[in-house]
Amino acid sequence: MHTFLHRYELDTSAPTRKEAWRDFAVRVLLPAVALWAVIVGVGFLITGPLDNLPGEAAVNEWFVEQRTSTLDAVTAVLSAIGTTEFIIGACVLFVALFWWRTKQWWLAIVPPQAIAVQAIVFMTAALVVGRERPDVEKLDESPPTSSYPSGHTGASTAFYVVLAMLAQRIEHRALRIVVTVVCLLVPLAVGTARLYRGMHSLSDVTMGLLNGLVCAFLAWNYLRRDTSSAGAAVSSAKRSLRSVGRS
Repeated sequence: MHTFLHRYELDTSAPTRKEAWRDFAVRVLLPAVALWAVIVGVGFLITGPLDNLPGEAAVNEWFVEQRTSTLDAVTAVLSAIGTTEFIIGACVLFVALFWWRTKQWWLAIVPPQAIAVQAIVFMTAALVVGRERPDVEKLDESPPTSSYPSGHTGASTAFYVVLAMLAQRIEHRALRIVVTVVCLLVPLAVGTARLYRGMHSLSDVTMGLLNGLVCAFLAWNYLRRDTSSAGAAVSSAKRSLRSVGRS
């Protein structure tokens, strides 16, 4: 796991645009097709033989019973954090700052990859499965997409899990732990807010978490890296030669 989380630090060599596109297609898009098949398959199982999981209604009703004006306001903010507009805006800002600070474009594009692939899987799966939203009072307007899987939860998971992995670069241990924990808690908070506000069933949120999590790991792993000590040394030597050649 340590090697996986620090793969871009162990090998900081820059790929060509062709290499990046090739790796993205092979190591992200192809596995995402399998992910889509799993999510759609589970969706058909839920809406078919499992009769829409009637036991989940009790979960939504329990959240309705807990509603207060304060929790309504808090969950409205948490739900907004998972909207497409917020995630895209935060991602664009992050990419711009990270690219400017590190000049590592191949790493800066990891978050938008995770978000984009998650969105494709979510929107197409929602269109195919077409599950109805919970039969409770809803505190938000229903988006045009169906209930399954949760797009808010998936988008926030994809984005914040990648940020949590990038946070492992923080040298200050206490700060690294705090940032990591916060990033991992945000998607759970968003998913809970969607349940509270009557917009999704528990299985919608669960599969949204799965979608975002898998897409985050696929995006993080998209580029071939040589994380062996010998490979890292070779990559460093190649970078030095390139620098000399450009000077």
